[in-house]
Amino acid sequence: MTDQKTFLVKHKATILYSISLALLLVLLKWLELKFIIFDHSFEIYVGFIAIIFTTLGIWLALKLSKPKVQTVVVEKEVYITRNENFVADTALIAEMEISKRELEILNLMAQGHSNEEIAKSLFVSVSTIKTHNQNLFFKLDVKRRTQAVEKARRLNLIP
Repeated sequence: MTDQKTFLVKHKATILYSISLALLLVLLKWLELKFIIFDHSFEIYVGFIAIIFTTLGIWLALKLSKPKVQTVVVEKEVYITRNENFVADTALIAEMEISKRELEILNLMAQGHSNEEIAKSLFVSVSTIKTHNQNLFFKLDVKRRTQAVEKARRLNLIP
């Protein structure tokens, strides 16, 4: 105990100076806070309101932009029966003005070949195959290869 008393007596000036500096620092921080809060209260309130509405806007945009339609994937087995005695509807082929080359490309397309594979097997360029594809799409009134194959099968143009 005596050691503590002698320490306090010996360093009394330093301890009082440290406490007075700490109190002065607290007073200055309180004045600074008072200056910020009271003199700039309008700006602080506007800032808080801006932050709240910005957060609300982002949350609302995320809620409204989510799709409301739920996608359900239905898997089904498709059985394709190949008719060995298939006879193409030549009258419809002539009426639609589908050439032999286009019909050949349509058959290869139905077998699942890509444009590059069809071009290699027929010894023509890929751009020629794409031109024939566009002509077929126009004549069959479709937009995709799968639609063209499905419609050609339905119209009895290909097996």
